Amino acid sequence: MRSISATMFMTLDGVVQGFGRPDEDTRGGFTHGGWGGAYSDDVLAAEMGKGMVQSGAMLFGRRTWEDFIGVWAGATDGNPFSTHMNAARKYVVSSSLEDAAAWENSVLLRSVDDVAALDEDLSIIGSAALVRSLHAAGLIDRYTLVIHPLTLGTGARLFDGSAPVTEFELTSSVTTTKGVIVATYARITSR
Repeated sequence: MRSISATMFMTLDGVVQGFGRPDEDTRGGFTHGGWGGAYSDDVLAAEMGKGMVQSGAMLFGRRTWEDFIGVWAGATDGNPFSTHMNAARKYVVSSSLEDAAAWENSVLLRSVDDVAALDEDLSIIGSAALVRSLHAAGLIDRYTLVIHPLTLGTGARLFDGSAPVTEFELTSSVTTTKGVIVATYARITSR
């Protein structure tokens, strides 16, 4: 049975916008980009590395896919994450892209229904708008929330509006040396 996992880097107040770089996502006048950099450590790197050994393809929304192209596509820096990102099959969900040829091993999907029709395990990093849509459709099976010990007060949140009632159970948690909590939750399918 297919499984969809989402990894979301977020603040204590739920902001998921602009984790990596100051210019990553300035929509809505967001000025706090790059907030996650100060919280990296070996524990976090090891936890994120665990995701690389899971089977399946990657799934992206258009904005994240385009951003990741600039960072990862064609990278030959010897970083195992770069190698993984470029070798993995990548699906990008977009109604506006013409094709997915800009990044090797990428396949264009047009809708959440196209995602639902896939028959392989999928992992998502970021792509909050896509995650919201997949959650609303009941397609997210597991969340890994990488919760950083700060609040920003502004910015896009994981769930900016209503989300359907869905129960999850905590399956693992790790606290890093910088106070980041990596919490994994699995959807409860029946009681």
